[in-house]
Amino acid sequence: MSILTIPTQPFSDQKPGTSGLRKKVPHFQQPHYLQNFVQSIFDSIDVPAGATLALGGDGRYYNREAIQIILKMAAAHGFAKVLVGQGGILSTPAASCVIRKFNTYGGIILSASHNPGGPSEDFGIKYNTANGGPAPEKVTEAIYARSREISQYRILDAPDVALDVVGMSQLGDMQVEVIDAVADYADLMADLFDFAAIRALLASGFRIKFDAMHAVNGPYAREILVNRLGAPADSVMNAVPLEDFGGGHPDPNLTYAHELVDIVYGEDAPDFGAASDGDGDRNMILGQRFFVTPSDSLAIIAANATLIPAYRNGIAGVARSMPTSAAVDRVAAALNIPCYETPTGWKFFGNLMDAGKVTLCGEESFGTGSSHVREKDGLWAVLCWLNIVAVRQQSVEAIVRAHWAEYGRNVYSRHDYEALPTEAANGIMQHLRAQFGTLPGSTLGSYQVATCDDFSYTDPIDGSISKAQGIRILFTDGSRIVFRLSGTGTDGATVRLYLEAYEPDAARHCLDAQDALSEMILIAGQVSELHARSGREQPTVIT
Repeated sequence: MSILTIPTQPFSDQKPGTSGLRKKVPHFQQPHYLQNFVQSIFDSIDVPAGATLALGGDGRYYNREAIQIILKMAAAHGFAKVLVGQGGILSTPAASCVIRKFNTYGGIILSASHNPGGPSEDFGIKYNTANGGPAPEKVTEAIYARSREISQYRILDAPDVALDVVGMSQLGDMQVEVIDAVADYADLMADLFDFAAIRALLASGFRIKFDAMHAVNGPYAREILVNRLGAPADSVMNAVPLEDFGGGHPDPNLTYAHELVDIVYGEDAPDFGAASDGDGDRNMILGQRFFVTPSDSLAIIAANATLIPAYRNGIAGVARSMPTSAAVDRVAAALNIPCYETPTGWKFFGNLMDAGKVTLCGEESFGTGSSHVREKDGLWAVLCWLNIVAVRQQSVEAIVRAHWAEYGRNVYSRHDYEALPTEAANGIMQHLRAQFGTLPGSTLGSYQVATCDDFSYTDPIDGSISKAQGIRILFTDGSRIVFRLSGTGTDGATVRLYLEAYEPDAARHCLDAQDALSEMILIAGQVSELHARSGREQPTVIT
């Protein structure tokens, strides 16, 4: 076996987005494309002697082939060892767990998260640093800069490595250890939660249904919910990870997880429903015929955190992405703990957690997590809810309504306009920015505009500044409209519209969010000219 140096030329489109580099599979299959990006990672992170790397992905199409390429390149760049999830599969939160547990020099995660998989669908790659979290912008900018000047990459000329059996093998001078990452992750969850209380809840006749959406969390859910907590085997559905996610869209929301939604809203519905996405970091929580918004879920977990053993002594603080509703802000104020508002992207929470400033974090895009790892964590959120239900002995709906009665309801919804022409999406944002001088002080329907801006964030730990993170129209009563271009898709551009109104009146808490926000939805369409500029009369997804 020898190390080959392969001449190459830069690709102009390897700038990482919110969560790494995402493109269609055929794009990644271009000669040298993946290799260029991996070389750019290795050139940018200053690999020390004797370093260990974590490696795995969500099992989507091209996962196994990419892992073999990365292993051979790691061997050519002086890594002493690579820990690989069995079968090449590693959920994103489990990857963070592995990085932190084994003190690796970061890890490479192969995933396009909640996007579809298959030969013509999406693929992605990102580097997580030694704290277990996504690389900060200074690292991703260095990777991008390197990708624009690369002229060669190094790779070991060697046969592929067996990935399906736990154990050790040799690749040149580098060890490859295939690990049971499911057990590592399940052990961590057992340390955090009151498994005895959850086990008793499930034994009492409380029925659950978890939809793994043929994605990475199937094995993790079966190990934890069925094997360790005693739920019936049929409590986990679509549990076998498939390269194309069974032809579905592994995004845990009311639109794409319709199979689960039909069950939870149907006859003989279970007491609790949940789903997670392609790489296992997102979650959807449902009670019996009742949907919990991700913003409410974060707030309720924060308000009830001391019922969970890991947080029995309280939480240091909370953080939310800017588009996430202010429901958790009200909990933080009541608990007298800090609440931070950051741009979208889990990487912005890492510094706050590393500095001990926050314990719980959340994004409205169905992502919730804590400082136990440095990624959002779908199954962790599910276990939070089961632990809270087990202690409170109330239904999901009763817990949510009691929370609203105490704190008021932040009525909230997100409308996604997916796969728009990039020019049209940029035009919508430019049209909104052009109104910054005239909107403040104006009256839109029954709302008066207090201010509007393009959200900017200064990291309180390292002082880094992130600009143009989303356009906010803030009203005098605390309501708001937010527009943001998403950085997680691979086809065209996605405009996300966020709508929020605070409702203190318990008599109006039963209103459907779309009805309660109907005037604001109309205002948002008018001020943005969204429908005319996008050519769409309706959103692709409403949550």
